[in-house]
Amino acid sequence: MYIESISLNNFRNYETLDIDFSENTNILYGDNAQGKTNVLEAAYVGATTRSHRMARDKDMIRFGEEEAHIRLNVKKRDVGHKIDMHLRKNKGKTVTIDGISIRRSSELFGLINIIFFSPEDLSIIKDGPGERRRFMDMELCQLSRIYYSNLAGYNKVLNQRNNLLKNIAFRKDMDTMLEVWDEQLVQYGKRIISERQNFIDMLREVILRVHGKITGGSESIEIRYEPNVTAEDFADTLRRKREIDLRNTSTMTGPQRDDIGIYIGGNDIRSFGSQGQQRTAALTLKLAEIDLVRSMISDQPILLLDDVMSELDGKRRNALLEGIRDIQTIITCTGYDDFIRERITMDRIYQVDHGKMKMEA
Repeated sequence: MYIESISLNNFRNYETLDIDFSENTNILYGDNAQGKTNVLEAAYVGATTRSHRMARDKDMIRFGEEEAHIRLNVKKRDVGHKIDMHLRKNKGKTVTIDGISIRRSSELFGLINIIFFSPEDLSIIKDGPGERRRFMDMELCQLSRIYYSNLAGYNKVLNQRNNLLKNIAFRKDMDTMLEVWDEQLVQYGKRIISERQNFIDMLREVILRVHGKITGGSESIEIRYEPNVTAEDFADTLRRKREIDLRNTSTMTGPQRDDIGIYIGGNDIRSFGSQGQQRTAALTLKLAEIDLVRSMISDQPILLLDDVMSELDGKRRNALLEGIRDIQTIITCTGYDDFIRERITMDRIYQVDHGKMKMEA
């Protein structure tokens, strides 16, 4: 699986861009704020319909324009596919796959599997639980359209329940409607909890192996899914804490409050790990994600590395380069001296300067 080419019109700082990629290692280098990350963002949006930066569609449209256009040509198991996406300021995005319009984002998920690794991911361990939930959700959505459907359904019901909780503060007679939303919330929530648990269970063995390789077996790592509530207790807990929800005018129980715990030697590294341990754990998480996706889809995912190499020391950089052999990788950096030093094969090199690309011979 790999991206053959990307074409952009009025996306971020690009008026137009047409770029071909090798199915192996591609380097985009240049000074900061030239548009390197925008290319990776376009690839990610084209594969998932959403930005890794959590940007709104209108924020990705070039200043002064009304719409942007992303085209991806991808190859999966020797079969070519074309993804064509329009982002519009005042309307929803439109997407076609091989010339056929899709109605739901879930129809796009899984066509290609992309893993994005940026400097921000190095702090996923010490950041709040929202980042770790996003890590689970984005990978699970790409692996399972059913999960995406359940998550979308859950979030829709959660918003409706929260709106009702706010309205009940002014109209007490509306509290009888909570039962309807509670039943649906529990149905979706139990499926999400179950799938997240299965995902972490599968990831656990891979992480143990990858981390042992990076650290030379000097540390033992454990990852745990830490649900806010179990699937079995969700309905009862939601009912029991209804008064708390009414006081807070928000739903305080459910998978929207889940977390992942990562432990070394039994200690929670979110609180007690050194910066080095936290960075190693974040790198382990990404490398394990690659291995897990590879085994689940029987194909290679696509890896986007956004200026990560400069943030890693030699040992961790070597571990990363060793772990991404044989998969398409698109790497942004300010210079490629590190890759020469590490003797990595660079199949395509592009210089990025003010939204313009120049391929080096």
